[in-house]
Amino acid sequence: MNPKNNPEGMIEPEMAFTDLEGDMQVAEDMVKYIVADVLKQMPEEIDFFDQFVEKGLKEKLERLVSSKFNRVTHRDAIQILMDSKVKFENKPEFGKDLATEHEKYLTETHFKSPVFVTNWPKDIKAFYMRLNDDNETVAAVDLLVPGSGELIGGSQREERLDYLEKRMAEMHVPKADLEWYLDLRRYGGCVHSGFGMGFERLLMYLSGVENIRDVIPFPRTPKHAEF
Repeated sequence: MNPKNNPEGMIEPEMAFTDLEGDMQVAEDMVKYIVADVLKQMPEEIDFFDQFVEKGLKEKLERLVSSKFNRVTHRDAIQILMDSKVKFENKPEFGKDLATEHEKYLTETHFKSPVFVTNWPKDIKAFYMRLNDDNETVAAVDLLVPGSGELIGGSQREERLDYLEKRMAEMHVPKADLEWYLDLRRYGGCVHSGFGMGFERLLMYLSGVENIRDVIPFPRTPKHAEF
């Protein structure tokens, strides 16, 4: 999830001494806690959205709270899409990103539940994500949910200075501008992970509203603000 490409706010936890597995567990617990609390605190609003915005919304949210989020590697997700025989508008390919229609198939047809997609190709992810032992993928994860697609994007961060510098060189990231970031590895770094949750995407999921601009108080659109 790239906030530069999305007109939304982000909730961004960062956790020390946490690997990718712990990162996913925190993300799952957080989403379930929020949904369960909304169901408890706002039953009338959920009933309203269930009746007038998205039929079956309440059942969908209740099912999320009680379900186990599935997990699949990016490679296996692509294989599932290829084996489905569905004629997608965007052909699924190894090493490539997932399109919205791919996310929809995985969550709503194949798994019928939220799913973590892990171990993404390094070439389509950021330099700071931890390189896996295969030297082809990174410890990155996207959480896909039925109806909204990608809700969370995160990763275990690269804590090894030499690996980080090598990745920066490969991706032509200027070291001079990020010496402060490299210093975090030089002087006492540790295993750590984090993720970004799209706040408005969460509101879409909770309310059933389909257009993200309808859940943003002040949409950021080109030439929208005079100054």
